[in-house]
Amino acid sequence: WPEEAKKRGLPNLNTTPLAVATFNTAKAKAVFEAMKVFSSDECDARQEVMLESYNTTICVEVSTLITMVDTAIIPACAADMALYAGMTSLKGNREATYTAVKKETDTLKQLFANKPHDLAAEASYLCEKVKPQMAAVRAAVDKAEDLIQKDLYPYPTYEELIYSHHS
Repeated sequence: WPEEAKKRGLPNLNTTPLAVATFNTAKAKAVFEAMKVFSSDECDARQEVMLESYNTTICVEVSTLITMVDTAIIPACAADMALYAGMTSLKGNREATYTAVKKETDTLKQLFANKPHDLAAEASYLCEKVKPQMAAVRAAVDKAEDLIQKDLYPYPTYEELIYSHHS
């Protein structure tokens, strides 16, 4: 569809900030006003509410991810790593994997701390900078999940969530 839209000269508003940015354009306001749906001020207000909602949702997700990693995943990584203190030849790539979890989480914290405070700028920043870093944290945690001893992993795995009713 993105290629077909491009051929037709249609925009590809594939992120919330891109889509919300068009809500209060002159063209959109003219349509809403002509159809007696929203006034110009109501379009502006609705856009502000959409941006605030998006930003709040992403901020809650970031804070939750950071808390989960800091309070459960990293301690589980440390506990698992400690099991190999006497047999370092068996630890495999645990140290690099667990260090990557910490590094990616620290990068996320730094990006999150530097978010702008203007609603539209914050939404774009969260979408373009913070969400990709959340995915990087997630990828690192997924690798760690494969290595951490099962009884140390603090959260249910996807397999446990999907198939737990079979046990």
